[in-house]
Amino acid sequence: MADDGKTGFTRDEAPSRGLTRRDLVRGTLVGAIATGVKAKPPAEDLPLGPGPEPLTLKINGAVHRLSVEPRVMLVDALRERIGLTGTKVVCGRGACGACTVLVDGETACSCLLLAHDVAGKDITTIEGLAANGELTPLQKAFIEADALQCGFCTSGMVMSCHHLLASNPKPSRPEIRAAVAGNLCRCGTYNHVFEAVERAAGLKTAEDRGDTVNVPGPHVSPLSLAASRLGDDVRVPAATLEAMEEEEA
Repeated sequence: MADDGKTGFTRDEAPSRGLTRRDLVRGTLVGAIATGVKAKPPAEDLPLGPGPEPLTLKINGAVHRLSVEPRVMLVDALRERIGLTGTKVVCGRGACGACTVLVDGETACSCLLLAHDVAGKDITTIEGLAANGELTPLQKAFIEADALQCGFCTSGMVMSCHHLLASNPKPSRPEIRAAVAGNLCRCGTYNHVFEAVERAAGLKTAEDRGDTVNVPGPHVSPLSLAASRLGDDVRVPAATLEAMEEEEA
């Protein structure tokens, strides 16, 4: 056999030099090809977006099919895409409870939930409480107890109280306070809210509620009547009485 001219060995006798550059390149190409033909992950594992994606929501017993971006929050889908504007947007960060809804029977701030994350779950909004246009006893009690003023917190407050009564039909005052601890009322109607829940739960009789009010004297203003229902001692200024007498004349 011919000498290789360098080592003194013949070509057939030359010792093995291990991996060559050609072997390394060949192995890299084979690995890249194998990676490229790797099986695709299941559809449910693929990321959504960034554009609109199909979404099915079950809200108040009805099925709604939408196409929304993954960034859309549940409260925005409810209000802007479906038209259920009873759920209010106030703080947008879960601090006030105005956007409270029920998700699978539990209270949740819809401003903190991505719409795509609640697909397939049962969602109840304030519009879903009244059946055939008939208000629930709790909603009627809110009106009777004057438990609302500006109204921004009302729907979320009602949803929290509804959840409380569903699990605890006869709550104590501390339990009512705890149930709405996450609902902020800037108008300060908390005592009226507590009374509304007690009315709906049948914990207050008509006498306890002051439904029958006898105010002495011929001059009864709406303000004095409302205050007397709360047990306040109302004094009407003389100037006000004179003005009322002039109106009656």
